[in-house]
Amino acid sequence: MDGKGAWKDNVFVERLWRSVKYEEVYLNAYESASEAKQSLAKYFHFYNENRKHQTLMATPDQVYYESVRLQKAG
Repeated sequence: MDGKGAWKDNVFVERLWRSVKYEEVYLNAYESASEAKQSLAKYFHFYNENRKHQTLMATPDQVYYESVRLQKAG
């Protein structure tokens, strides 16, 4: 399967949602939808800006902004 709908298309999103569930959602009992929304916003901020990823050896923001910088320089 390497056409449209291949497993590779969703692997990054599936990994993200696994992290969200196990590191945030399953550990908290939200009282309301607004509390869940606020808590998830904090988690995504942490995930992108502070949580180093094993395969990236950096945060997602570091990797993204470095690639943007290289594109502008190239």
